[in-house]
Amino acid sequence: MRRFHFNLEKVLEFRKYRERETEIELGRAIAALTIIQNGLKENAVNHHKAAEERFAQTDIRDIQYYDLYVQRLDIEKEKLLREAAQAAIVIEEKRAVYLEASRDRKVLDKLKEKREKEYRKTMLAEETKELDDIASLAVARNRAGK
Repeated sequence: MRRFHFNLEKVLEFRKYRERETEIELGRAIAALTIIQNGLKENAVNHHKAAEERFAQTDIRDIQYYDLYVQRLDIEKEKLLREAAQAAIVIEEKRAVYLEASRDRKVLDKLKEKREKEYRKTMLAEETKELDDIASLAVARNRAGK
């Protein structure tokens, strides 16, 4: 029996490669957002500590320093929130590209499976026909030999 050969195998391999690459890109975008979210958590912890420390101070200069530090943390928080929004947009774009690449690959996978199923059905029919021919010849030889 001949081996199955899919004519679009190279295209399928390219689409698998493209899907892997877009998946990696999506992962990088998600990692970037995670880093920003971790920065926001750290900012919140620092903000809370600074607020506690500020109220424990009695010297006016120390209070002013803590107030300035809290203001800087607020500005940093706003910056991180803007970056998080941008990162979320990038993630959605990367996700759309990944889904498209995945869909393209799945279409070719299904086509390959369909063609392989048709090939196996055809080969089974040919094999059955050959076996029937061999059996018929064997019966004819046995009758002729009697």
